[in-house]
Amino acid sequence: MGSRFLRLCLLSVVALAAQPLGPAFAQDAARVPASRSDIQLSFAPVVKRTAPAVVNVYAQKSLRQNNPFMDDPFFRRFFGGGPGLGGPERMQRSLGSGVIVDASGFVVTNHHVVAGADQIRIALNDRREFDADVVLSDQRTDLAVLRLKGDGKERFPVIELGNSDELAVGDLVLAIGDPFGVGQTVTQGIVSALARTQIGISDYQFFIQTDAAINPGNSGGALVDMAGRLIGINTAIFSRSGGSHGIGFAIPANMVRVVVESAKSGGKSVRRPWLGAKLQRVTPEIAESLGLARPTGVLVQTVVASSPAADAGLKVGDLVVAVEGQEVDDPESLAYRLATRPLGGTAQMTVNRRGKESQLSISLAPAPETVPREEVLLRGRSPFAGIKAVNISPAVAEELRLDTDGTGVVVSDVTDNSPAESAGFRPGDMILDVNGTKIASTKDLDNATRGSSRAWRVTVMRGGRTITAVLGG
Repeated sequence: MGSRFLRLCLLSVVALAAQPLGPAFAQDAARVPASRSDIQLSFAPVVKRTAPAVVNVYAQKSLRQNNPFMDDPFFRRFFGGGPGLGGPERMQRSLGSGVIVDASGFVVTNHHVVAGADQIRIALNDRREFDADVVLSDQRTDLAVLRLKGDGKERFPVIELGNSDELAVGDLVLAIGDPFGVGQTVTQGIVSALARTQIGISDYQFFIQTDAAINPGNSGGALVDMAGRLIGINTAIFSRSGGSHGIGFAIPANMVRVVVESAKSGGKSVRRPWLGAKLQRVTPEIAESLGLARPTGVLVQTVVASSPAADAGLKVGDLVVAVEGQEVDDPESLAYRLATRPLGGTAQMTVNRRGKESQLSISLAPAPETVPREEVLLRGRSPFAGIKAVNISPAVAEELRLDTDGTGVVVSDVTDNSPAESAGFRPGDMILDVNGTKIASTKDLDNATRGSSRAWRVTVMRGGRTITAVLGG
């Protein structure tokens, strides 16, 4: 994300299970203060119910500084260090917040708070501390689910997940967290905007924007409605100074629910519905060419054969204007609407085709793995050493956000401080050719990069561009 966006790798926040504040409040939930007594109303009942489920997340990761001499047995003998150690160890620590969403000890936080952590410690509001394990961490949504290590009998305070689709701009919200480590703090504001999609924070961009003060220390914390329900996980702020400027972003509770349910069902990754179509945002120029009164909907550019989109009858040139009655105005909002629907069912799409609207029923099925991944980790002394590569299938293309419906080989990961990282390889690079050998499978890549050479000529596809480079051996 750009330098103005700060992920809040911070301390505690949260909102927890609460009951409505009373019949009178429920009946008059959408009104402005009309009297002095109205102005004297307090958010204290909401805070009292939610604060016990607010936790602090302490993540620790050990890093080793790169020192090639330490890989030599002679130097290890005289200067210490075990096999495979690259240099002196240092500790990297991050602080964030979390929300207990299940009484058995499931905690939701941000992926970036716990990514790569060797040890995670959770501090509860009542000052007790527990170790925790990562049950599921989903980089694409920037969400992670942890589980507290206890005796298995204790029941923890929880917060109820709300329905973020029921939010309206102007609704009152509370953010609870530990900004700058000063201690648990509550701030109040409103929902400033919904469905923010052009933020560049995660793959599934569909954020709640709020002016409730959110600062470093709040990452993974909660945005709470006036019934004490969790309606968002605070993730980032827009800031030029690093402090709150009244523009914060939270992941909607409906996306949080999908990740939590995946974790509780034993899944190690989140399986999402696959559409099988390439989509384009409708610009004013496109709207004019289509005879639309205003830019609306999402234009279908391509449709993958035998995909749910193709089976439903979606065609190139169709304009998808709604999913399950919810308007969509860009590919990100359509992806969000599908991702928050359960697998195995169907979703109704409203499609405008040459000026006539119709309903299409899309099957909600995950992208298929049409060929085995056959993952390989390249080793040796070549500039490819450190690449982890897999064969491309619709499932892999969906996971890595590849703009392809074909086959081949793609880099799924690059080892830190490896020759491949130094050479500039990145996850998502599709390797097409190595020294004149066409790469159609991971076996081809493994064979083509064995041995030694003074120079390696490689062709990759990155972000739709074909790049050819010569790397030193």
